[in-house]
Amino acid sequence: MALRAVIFDYGKVLSLPPDPEAHAALVRITGLDAETLDRFYWADRDAYDKGLLTDTAYWNNLGAEAGLTLSEQSIKELVRWDALLWLGVNSSMIAWQLKLKQHGLLTAILSNMTGTVHQAMKRKFDWLGRFDVQVWSYELGTTKPDPAIYNHALEKLDVRAEETLFLDDRAANVEAAVALGMKSILFTDVETLREELRNAEWATELPLP
Repeated sequence: MALRAVIFDYGKVLSLPPDPEAHAALVRITGLDAETLDRFYWADRDAYDKGLLTDTAYWNNLGAEAGLTLSEQSIKELVRWDALLWLGVNSSMIAWQLKLKQHGLLTAILSNMTGTVHQAMKRKFDWLGRFDVQVWSYELGTTKPDPAIYNHALEKLDVRAEETLFLDDRAANVEAAVALGMKSILFTDVETLREELRNAEWATELPLP
């Protein structure tokens, strides 16, 4: 069955890895070393991505778990730098999305994302409007790898799972897509993606990134 749609994760697929300057700012404000910060940063991130925590609650939880008392001003700065952490874009992947659209394929973003980061993206990126469908976890109250969020994206695109290619940088999310019948690739970098597409029988008619 021919591919009709490509669904992209945002973080580390359409975006670059976390911005080093922004990460250094989070380290500086919290006073934690980078490894410790990262451990606490991800502890409640799923709930934050589901929209179950406000910005203030998320950072207060992180502070409490790390033994910190964060001031209101510190939290404002942490929220600002946290958004900047994810605003570097992979220009090669953005260009590929346009090529796919010009080739007649539907495209979508399916991302675990907080509302604050998404709002910062909307202010900065006019290319978001090129995607046929955008699915953000905080708006649905669920995150990948829950099958419900994938099915929601498929329904919005009006395509079948087997007509869809899904790209994500996390193995668990890729495995969930495969379990639903989607073609899927674990994304590492553009060069590896290009090679995997060359070797995939179902991708012979896709333009390469």
